[in-house]
Amino acid sequence: MDQKPSRKRRMGLVIVLMMVVIVCSAPVQHFASFPNQLRLFQGQSVSLHYAMPVYAQGTLNPQVASVNGNHKQSFNVDLRKPISIQPQNSGMTELKLRLFGKIPFKTVRLQVIPDLRVIPGGQTIGVKVKSAGIMVVGHHLVNTDGKTKVSPGEAAKLRLGDLIMEINGERCEDISKISALAEAAGKSGNPLKLLVQRGKERFRTTLTPAYDQEAKSWRLGLYIRDSAAGVGTLTFYAPDHGVYGALGHVITDMDTQNPIVVGSGQILQSSVTSISKSQSGEPGEKRAHFVKEGKTLGNVERNTAFGIFGKMSSLPDHAYDAEPMPVAFAEEVEEGPAQILTVVNGQKVESFNIEIAHVSRQVSPATKGMVIRITDPKLLERTGGIVQGMSGSPIIQKGKLVGAVTHVFVNDPASGYGCFIEWMLQDAGIMLNSGQKETVTSKAV
Repeated sequence: MDQKPSRKRRMGLVIVLMMVVIVCSAPVQHFASFPNQLRLFQGQSVSLHYAMPVYAQGTLNPQVASVNGNHKQSFNVDLRKPISIQPQNSGMTELKLRLFGKIPFKTVRLQVIPDLRVIPGGQTIGVKVKSAGIMVVGHHLVNTDGKTKVSPGEAAKLRLGDLIMEINGERCEDISKISALAEAAGKSGNPLKLLVQRGKERFRTTLTPAYDQEAKSWRLGLYIRDSAAGVGTLTFYAPDHGVYGALGHVITDMDTQNPIVVGSGQILQSSVTSISKSQSGEPGEKRAHFVKEGKTLGNVERNTAFGIFGKMSSLPDHAYDAEPMPVAFAEEVEEGPAQILTVVNGQKVESFNIEIAHVSRQVSPATKGMVIRITDPKLLERTGGIVQGMSGSPIIQKGKLVGAVTHVFVNDPASGYGCFIEWMLQDAGIMLNSGQKETVTSKAV
């Protein structure tokens, strides 16, 4: 009576072991790990390796891609050997494989994109931007009679981060004109009519200036700003499109931490004079100055989560390599050795070794796509790791531009985040479109 259950248990264990062996076998592992979609640049072939001891029949559109040099729509392949796919023209097609020409095996959706090559940056740049309006960065009280203190701006329901787009129907992008407008409105008794942008919404309000008995002038009760300046790193220049990308992260107002809505701006030549080294709990920084009488390199048209972008007519001086290089899709980036290009003294761009410690698989734009760690002893000795001003430094892996440095880990300055170059290229407007939450404290650099 006990033998039958025992025999069934043994057979069950054998079946389980066989399933484990099958699942762990190379063919199954290859099949499971290969994506159902594949993107390719023209001129860059790729190999698929299923490692299965069988033959198959394949089909695809030969105008878009060919397999193993065969330019026919239908072809035979030996799945024991790698399948080489050569892109022909931009477009979409499906590679369909059938075992023995009959049994559906694998369908891979292929997208071929026109070849794209850019020149990696690494140069330190000065950035000057003017906002699209007047930024409200704080409130202050106006002493109206020696006793009563009011804030006209607060009474007008203006908040920190608001952008004053128009005053009395006129665009206002110059902070120097505000005092005269406040004076005129105060003396006439007519309130200022404001058009305000708050996030993605706009509204109208009125603001009545108050006379400050201490300053002897009419005041709005606001702290305001119309521009920002700083230092960062150029990520790439695309000569065929005349555009650039830099920084790898958004420029925010230092008081409100709101992204600056750019009205105009420019990037200029800059030179590193010294470096304050990073240490645990205290990120360092590049100290740099705008090169006197240095030429303007380009304009600033957009300020996004992935950096600043605009027009540039020629490659800036001191490039590490002036030859355009291929770029990588997000899914091509791997954990392992890589390099960054950056400046640590003067204007000389140098290459330093890093390790890509972790890659987040992103199918849509999101920041912090990879975790990087500085491994180059020379860079660690000179900077202590990642420092402010290094943001935008291009990341190179296997001869391709794969991303840019964006943040430093405050408590581990040898490590930080990087973003995928694909998302920067999309925001630059030169690449086709195709979230994770981090708990590590980091700081944009």
